[in-house]
Amino acid sequence: MTATSPASVSYSRTLNVNGTLLDLSTPCVMGILNVTPDSFYADSRKQGEEAIAARVSEIVSQGAAIIDIGAYSSRPGADDVSAGEEMRRLRLGLQTINKVAPGAVVSVDTFRADVARMCVEEYGVAIVNDISAGAMDADMFPTVARLGVPYIVMHLQGTPKDMQAAPHYDNLLAEVFQYFARKVAALRELGVKDIILDPGFGFGKTLQHNYTLMAHLEEFRLFELPLLVGVSRKSMVYRLLGSSPRETLNGTTALHAIALMKGADILRVHDVREAVEAVSIVSAMRESAAL
Repeated sequence: MTATSPASVSYSRTLNVNGTLLDLSTPCVMGILNVTPDSFYADSRKQGEEAIAARVSEIVSQGAAIIDIGAYSSRPGADDVSAGEEMRRLRLGLQTINKVAPGAVVSVDTFRADVARMCVEEYGVAIVNDISAGAMDADMFPTVARLGVPYIVMHLQGTPKDMQAAPHYDNLLAEVFQYFARKVAALRELGVKDIILDPGFGFGKTLQHNYTLMAHLEEFRLFELPLLVGVSRKSMVYRLLGSSPRETLNGTTALHAIALMKGADILRVHDVREAVEAVSIVSAMRESAAL
């Protein structure tokens, strides 16, 4: 495939979130809220109303446009969590968000259709973020279509339990593109209007696979869909640098700048302020280059 300049591709730069338009002409930041006891980055785990409220306030005050709440850890080898327990955690988190930041744009990170339905219908969640792109729950695509909310389609090879056992591709880019082509076609057939693509960094990929995807990120513009990048504090940073998730803020920020220059529309992050600053710097550079 031929690399495409992010600025040269025309596509919709808005998302319909709860009846209003979220403008992506300038990239936005999605702040991670993990209401789990076992997410891979220990500092991101928030349990109890006080801790959740503090994190929500931090995400909003530092400039994130979206809060992404998740109650099921998808780190490699994570234990299964029942739908009931996932819903219990999410109810506490969403109730707290609605108290602390009423009107905030909220995304729910879940692969279960019933969980997504509950979050949208009971708490006004605006976006569904599915790591499995419908593969782990056959009812997810029809449910998202009925709910009429934007849907984040992530590429995943395998399942969270086995995805990092032995990732293999005969042709990484071709297989990921074919995956997205199938998913987008199926969603369009059901009438889903707002689709966001997530290449799935760290989900069924080796270190080399992750950096190959980043090197070719601008080619995802061929789909003419918003592009989400989630690399925050992941193993593609700390394994490369010989460190740990706690020590990867600088490396993460470097990757965020690269992703933005290659056309990312949404950054899903743990560290909101630093990501917002990266967006401001890259946006200023682009504006100056256009003069």
